Amino acid sequence: MRFLKWALGLVLLLGVAFVVGGLVLPASTHVERSVAIARPPAEVFAVLNSFQRFNEWSPWAGLDPQAQYSYEGPASGAGAKMRWTSQKPEVGSGAQTILESVPDSKVVVDLDFGSQGKAIATYTIVAGGAGSRVTWGFDSKPSDNLLERWLGAWFGLLMDKLIGPDFERGLAKLKQVLESPPA
Repeated sequence: MRFLKWALGLVLLLGVAFVVGGLVLPASTHVERSVAIARPPAEVFAVLNSFQRFNEWSPWAGLDPQAQYSYEGPASGAGAKMRWTSQKPEVGSGAQTILESVPDSKVVVDLDFGSQGKAIATYTIVAGGAGSRVTWGFDSKPSDNLLERWLGAWFGLLMDKLIGPDFERGLAKLKQVLESPPA
């Protein structure tokens, strides 16, 4: 009987810890990387404000040459949308839609990874020196479901290591695309 009370107390304590822990875990995940590009903000903005050239600098474009891409809405600015479908898990399937477009300074993109969740990408462009400083940010918010929030928090702790290097490669490619002389 004493063991049963102790076991019940332990289960109750673990349940309370699970609920309280889920409520105090970080409310969001943020990752960002920056690069200096020797081009004026207007030129950088023109590339980021449309998905037409996205695969020229995307760190994921080369992972699946068989991936399918489609475009909807306007060619640039708010409402421009790109969908992708891939059989490779590292590319997956999803869509991205430009939500906000502030000329020469910011592009905010809604990312929809289907069953893997949603997030927001923000490209911020600041004039500086002989060009622009571009910051690529990623923000996700965990679910209100406590189990998903626990899993999201652990995943969030790894997120910088998971996508940070991809962002660095993508920004390096963006820099190369913009700084290379036209073909």
